Amino acid sequence: MKLRHVVAAALSTTVLSSGLVSAQTVFTVSSWLPPTHTLSTVQKNWCDLLEKESTGRMKCNILPKGVVAAPGTFDAVRDGLADISYTVDGYTPGRFINTQVAEFPFLGDSAVPTSVAYQRIYSKYFAPLGEHRGVKVLGVFTHGPGIIFNSKKPVATAADAASLKFRIGGGNINELSKAMGWNTTLKAAPESFELMSTGVMDGTFFPDESVASFKLSMVKHATTFPGGLYNTSFVFMMNPGKYNALAPQDKAVVDKLSGEVAARMFGEGWDKVDAASRELQKTQGVARIMADKAFVKAVADKQDYLETKWAASAQVKGLKDPKAVLAEFRAEIAKVK
Repeated sequence: MKLRHVVAAALSTTVLSSGLVSAQTVFTVSSWLPPTHTLSTVQKNWCDLLEKESTGRMKCNILPKGVVAAPGTFDAVRDGLADISYTVDGYTPGRFINTQVAEFPFLGDSAVPTSVAYQRIYSKYFAPLGEHRGVKVLGVFTHGPGIIFNSKKPVATAADAASLKFRIGGGNINELSKAMGWNTTLKAAPESFELMSTGVMDGTFFPDESVASFKLSMVKHATTFPGGLYNTSFVFMMNPGKYNALAPQDKAVVDKLSGEVAARMFGEGWDKVDAASRELQKTQGVARIMADKAFVKAVADKQDYLETKWAASAQVKGLKDPKAVLAEFRAEIAKVK
């Protein structure tokens, strides 16, 4: 062997044995929302932080569009069609029970406290029970307070709401709407523009953000509730095989950026776009009213039964004293800064 080949081989062996050369892990990342939506941008920010914290050992390949429609995202990540994504628990009715605790009315007026508190309750009670089994959970979070939006008239009473047709996103609000006798249809968020612009639906239940994100210029009326009419439970997740194949130092980076770090990132992103959308709604001429005590009580009376029903279902799934967990969740929300 020529001398230069011997030297090159020796240098290569030295570099490899010193650990200076290592394979880069690339995660395939999917989003079923537009790249400009806050969930897409926060997911990208999380990926950028992952690359930075791992000094380039891990990075994300963000796909131009989702690998599947929103309701199929959980299974897509579980089965490896994508390595990282997020989804709404309520898009697959009946699949997740404990997560409904984050979807109840009147929880809070900001996404950060509800998201961080939800993550704490999830880690303490739901993760040990195997919630979201089949994926590596990176974080759970909620959007901002849910609002009744429509293009027809002010909704000041439960009867007003019953006279209109609404798109909803599933979860507890689906059950609450049925209990209230409202005409609602479960559809994924990206379908809202077409449903409202064609008159198939008169309105939609959404956080403030969505009026801007989905360009719902036809919205003219909004009814808000103290603490929100509802929340939506989201899960941010990774394919478990991809996670398990990581080196220990890289698993440690993923773990460092999971849990409350991820939950707060998504919550802060949502609060920011909620505020921006409220300003947009002013220029759009959206008339906002706050539900009065009678309207709030009408919702609370129906929700009381649903929480008892949820507690029974959660107990069957192994959650001990669900009502106490719900009370702890509400108390935790008040603590988060």
